[in-house]
Amino acid sequence: MGNSMVTYTKYKSFLFFIKKYKETQHVPPHDLKDAFSEFAGGASHMSAEQLLRFLVEHQGEQGCTLSDSEKILEKILRLKRPPPTQEEEEEEEEELLESVDVDNQQRKQEITLDDLFHFLLLDESNGPLKAEVHHDMSAPLSHYFIYSGHNSYLTGNQISSDCSEEPIIMALKRGVRVIELDLWPTANKDDIKVDHGWTLTNPVSAIKCLESIKEYAFFASEYPVIITIEDHLTKDLRDKFAEMATQIFGEVLFKPETGCLKEFPSPESLKNRIVISTKPPKESFEANRIKDNGNSSPMQNGSDSSEEETWGKDSPDSMQNESDGDNEGDNNSCECDKKSYQQFSPDYKSLITIQNRKLKGSLKDKLNPDGDLRRLSWSEKTLLKALESHGTDIVRYNKIFITSHSITCISFRTFLFRTVIFFRFTQKNILRVYPSAMRVKSTNFKPHIGWIYGAQMVAFNMQGHGKPLWLMQGMFRANGGCGYVKKPQILMQKHQCDNDYDPKVKMPVKKTLKVKVYLGNGWNLDFSPTHFDKCSPPDFFVKICTVGVGADCWKKKTKVIMDKWFPVWEEEFEFPLTVPELALLRIQVKDKDQGKDDFAGQTCLPVSELKLGFRSLPLYDTKGDKFNHVKLLMRFQFQ
Repeated sequence: MGNSMVTYTKYKSFLFFIKKYKETQHVPPHDLKDAFSEFAGGASHMSAEQLLRFLVEHQGEQGCTLSDSEKILEKILRLKRPPPTQEEEEEEEEELLESVDVDNQQRKQEITLDDLFHFLLLDESNGPLKAEVHHDMSAPLSHYFIYSGHNSYLTGNQISSDCSEEPIIMALKRGVRVIELDLWPTANKDDIKVDHGWTLTNPVSAIKCLESIKEYAFFASEYPVIITIEDHLTKDLRDKFAEMATQIFGEVLFKPETGCLKEFPSPESLKNRIVISTKPPKESFEANRIKDNGNSSPMQNGSDSSEEETWGKDSPDSMQNESDGDNEGDNNSCECDKKSYQQFSPDYKSLITIQNRKLKGSLKDKLNPDGDLRRLSWSEKTLLKALESHGTDIVRYNKIFITSHSITCISFRTFLFRTVIFFRFTQKNILRVYPSAMRVKSTNFKPHIGWIYGAQMVAFNMQGHGKPLWLMQGMFRANGGCGYVKKPQILMQKHQCDNDYDPKVKMPVKKTLKVKVYLGNGWNLDFSPTHFDKCSPPDFFVKICTVGVGADCWKKKTKVIMDKWFPVWEEEFEFPLTVPELALLRIQVKDKDQGKDDFAGQTCLPVSELKLGFRSLPLYDTKGDKFNHVKLLMRFQFQ
């Protein structure tokens, strides 16, 4: 029996060895063979002129020139062959002088099908997105989605992890543009710490955080870093913070010329600048005084944070605040009213470019787009309740819509007000949405609940992992990964009676995205031979999803390719999209297993930015770090 087991084990090992090395490289897909034959005129080699036609007509590279094509061709040939020796260079010069073989010289400047295939699969320049910033960056900040972090200083969970400058550094290196700091007095009340209040987290020095922001702010992007501050400081410590920030940041710190901006500055005008966003001193002071007197925490009174809009038992239309520790101040007073700040530090006030200010009253009052510019912060729970409480208006709209033209317009405006109020507010002001306090493990919500209503700052726990964070990372791969993505026109129009966009109403299909998955490569280089299975190569399959408004959420998957380190699928899928401007394409590769399938890579891409044709897609791990070698070859088309 023992000998039999040994023999069986050896047999399985032998089979594993055979399977592992059975296939070592891919061959060009049939579609690529056909395309090569078409553009090469049926020949076995492709010239620079033919390559240019392929790049422009098939790959959609409209700005490509013959010079660009020649550079790509030379790059392919240079990678294909080793550097020439001195003797070879001398021989080549002699051949050029003698012109003994014109055809041979011409052939050396052409590429084969295999050359083109390896370029398309392996070269980083053939990625699915543009690598440079290409959106208009001269509009006000409120016209952009901004890559935003929540409790950026936490190393892990929201209750007991350490506070540190390291998560801030990591976020900035990934391109995050909004960093949140919670400022508190130290135990002896003479210095400032960054801490998650009323929890068991260990604080970090505010100076360390600011110095780290200064050093890494523009590591990944030259566009502005916004520091959102949850302020729990006394007047003296605010003075100290103002001095601290001014000394550390110097000229990089942006200070508005006037306390009342008529329009937010643009990302272009704020290049390499740091911007402060927090409550004006009066509101912060009053909030802290109430909290100190009440001796209660957000966890005790049901609030998500000091910025939370809590919900009472009022009717959905009134939506009055309960006492959640924030004093909203006089609704009719201008933020520039000098009387409000006479007893507070003018230096601290002068740092604030984006004022976080809430208004009392109904939803209409809170989201009133008129008046002074401001940032409004809501938790995911608050936003969802605001949307849910007006869901019945959609039914009323649908019923009255068919009666008459006059009633149609009236009911449309009544219905549309409930949704469009968000759009109008966020066209001029900034809406920030952050995770609920119940997400103690630093998980995240679906970011589209904010984006589809125009929220610029959908703030995420960057310490976490999972699909919501992959979506966030995917959105901000757009526009060269600079951290600012111009909002689509559907979120910026005036929304009159003939408006055709509402997130809750299914609209006609605008575009159909066609995605073809050809093959995968690189797992044998980034994973150990036994990572997926001890006795055989992996069984890979691909899951493809689109995420956006409700009607644009689709899920597809390929067949499973058994026992292959170099899987070939060649499967095509179609995704009809009603609002492609807000859709993301999420791709995940898994190894099929009897229990839970093993993770083998993922990526997420903004649909509106996809480059056409054959594209090489690098895959990322669960944290969002790119693998060194793992890639998919895919094709994108729109119809």
